[in-house]
Amino acid sequence: MEQPHFYFVFITALIPLIVGFVWYNPKVFGNAWMKETGLTEESMKGANMALIFGLTYLFGVFLSAALLGMVIHQMGFFSMLQDDPSFMDSNTPNGAWYIEVMKIHGHSFRTFRHGALHGVIGAITFALPVLGINALFERKGFKYIAIHLGYWVVSLALMGSVLCHFV
Repeated sequence: MEQPHFYFVFITALIPLIVGFVWYNPKVFGNAWMKETGLTEESMKGANMALIFGLTYLFGVFLSAALLGMVIHQMGFFSMLQDDPSFMDSNTPNGAWYIEVMKIHGHSFRTFRHGALHGVIGAITFALPVLGINALFERKGFKYIAIHLGYWVVSLALMGSVLCHFV
């Protein structure tokens, strides 16, 4: 039986960085974003970009790990057996059960499209409320939320797609 490729959590953590390079480029939404946040080109200079990119990657790892449970339905089944060290041994009752269920359902809903769907759902049910609450208290408008939500919809859809298909 094929083992999961959990290293994709670290690969997909790069997606928010890559999408951000495009999304927040001045030729795309960068100028509108700077206007909505009150930033200027001058205020952007002098930032510790290594720290910003490093932490963005780390937070991307957290997001990817959290997305696994959303985009891969088999993770729920796996979590029921994870405290049994013998569940991968086909000579044990739980191991035989696990192997049989995974033979039948191991690849169910494991497509790019399904992962993208769950990434979009995650963006709407998690990112939008967080962005919206912050925007309310920061007195930011709809455009501010829309710019950031669009970024998260694209990022999480791509992350979900890759994780769902390859892990």
